[in-house]
Amino acid sequence: MTGSSPTLICVYNARGGLLNAAADMVHKILAPATYPCSLCALTYGPFAMRAAWRATLDRLGLPVMFIYRDEFREALDRRDLPLPAVLLGHEASPPDVLISAAELDALPDLKALIGLLEQRLARFSG
Repeated sequence: MTGSSPTLICVYNARGGLLNAAADMVHKILAPATYPCSLCALTYGPFAMRAAWRATLDRLGLPVMFIYRDEFREALDRRDLPLPAVLLGHEASPPDVLISAAELDALPDLKALIGLLEQRLARFSG
């Protein structure tokens, strides 16, 4: 985490690494309905981050960390937390869950994700 500002942590239900990214890209193209990471599906097209998501993250003004399932489990050992998830990390305490896996799975589109994220962040800042 950086300084005293909270950090937005996007935890993907995917494995890190270049080969895994390539396999995920193919999976999203060939069988999007069976892709296991709703956060990835909402925020990324087949090749890159969606522009509206990047603009939202930039506008929020928070540090953002992107982390994959294997890296997250290794770093925080939170095996009980269903993934994907969007968390709010703090310097001296465990991160808060802003948006759970079940909530991400139920979102219809990126616009709904952005609205929910802004609503949840307002609770922490207000």
